[in-house]
Amino acid sequence: MISDQPTEERPDEHREVAEAETPPARSERRRGRSAFREYLEAFLIAVIFATFAKTYVVQAFKIPTGSMEQNLLIGDHILVNKFVYGDAPTPLERLLLPARNIRRGDVVVFKYPQNPSRDFIKRCIGLPGDEIELLGDTLRVNGEIVDDSTYVYYQHQFRYRQRFGPVTVPPDHYFCMGDNRDNSRDSRSWGAVPASHIKGRAFMVYWSYDGGRGSLDWPGYWGKIRQLAGVARGFLVNTRWSRSFMIIR
Repeated sequence: MISDQPTEERPDEHREVAEAETPPARSERRRGRSAFREYLEAFLIAVIFATFAKTYVVQAFKIPTGSMEQNLLIGDHILVNKFVYGDAPTPLERLLLPARNIRRGDVVVFKYPQNPSRDFIKRCIGLPGDEIELLGDTLRVNGEIVDDSTYVYYQHQFRYRQRFGPVTVPPDHYFCMGDNRDNSRDSRSWGAVPASHIKGRAFMVYWSYDGGRGSLDWPGYWGKIRQLAGVARGFLVNTRWSRSFMIIR
């Protein structure tokens, strides 16, 4: 029997409708929080990985002076292998890991012995126990003449330390000099570099920008912004494209 009386609405019916609409809204909020957490986790993982890579694997540096000309130029941006000189105490680790000892001729980045907050780049000339002597353009290591003509550059308008040594490199130290022998303050000035100061081996120029000689002092935030703006304006013209991805030898 059908009644023509209006149907009485019960409060429970409204509650059921409201409860039926709530789960999708909660689901949307959960998805929003989930997406935020995913982005945050990805960002934190990227930061951790970048920090680990910079500390232990590879790090970028910029050449600020001409002490390594003509091999490395002012404005060269280089990559430094920080893993190559890592410890490999067991035979298995030495077999599997691409690590080795520092060799004569390696271009190395290290903490400046007189101010460890600064990084220097030079070429390793002498190993612990080596006897180093420089007579004019002639370098002798352990009494033997070294053929360094492929990388050494001399500015004959002025000469720096035409005669040096002989000196013996102390244990756990390395004797390092700039390729631009007449325009480099190096182990001839402040002594050998402690092994603990060596950061890694320079292996590649990934970008080179001819921006002239700049100051080594921090220019401030606004000064840095102006520098970056200048680089952006002159990127195509001042980039030394032929040096991109050049292997350092």
